[in-house]
Amino acid sequence: MIGTLNNKNFLKPEFTKTFDINITGVSKKENDKIKNNINLMLTDNLFRLDEFKIREIINSNNLIEKYSVFIVYPSTLIIKIDKTKFIASTYKDGNNFLLGSNNKLIKSVQVDKNIPQIFGNFEIQNFFDLKDKIDNSRFDYNIIKKLFFFKSGRWDIEIENGILIKLPKDSLKDSLQLASNILSDDNHKKFKLIDLRQKKQIVLNE
Repeated sequence: MIGTLNNKNFLKPEFTKTFDINITGVSKKENDKIKNNINLMLTDNLFRLDEFKIREIINSNNLIEKYSVFIVYPSTLIIKIDKTKFIASTYKDGNNFLLGSNNKLIKSVQVDKNIPQIFGNFEIQNFFDLKDKIDNSRFDYNIIKKLFFFKSGRWDIEIENGILIKLPKDSLKDSLQLASNILSDDNHKKFKLIDLRQKKQIVLNE
């Protein structure tokens, strides 16, 4: 999400040459990096704030979900930041990545085992199309352990108790609703596979 730069004095040039930059919502390391980049930009622009360059500096940090920028006139710049939430992890090109709710991949040294791991050569939009269907169904995203994406555009879901759910390429929302109904039945625990790929057909294997 693009943040807002909401102060009517933002583009006015009447500033002193000393700025206080207060940033909240990020670590000290990220805080210092953003401050340094803004200070460099201010020097290059004769101490006049440039809205688009500040947006560019903040948006270059993949950990940021949204932000707002305020001026306490005449010399204090306040930036309030909300960091992205990690909702999945994946492995690409020899590196581990976390997928943020801001639709960005963030390189990571370790895999977070508390969020689903995605396998397959997927595009970010492929995942968020599925996530949108899950969020608009009764299926609980929090029980997902692994997600498998296939070249055909189809997904499989493995949930935390080891049950594998094979989804069709189309009619995803209806299939997720059906899977949720099956999982709500106490007898579902004896099954290891729920295959919903065929229309009007459910295959349950123990």
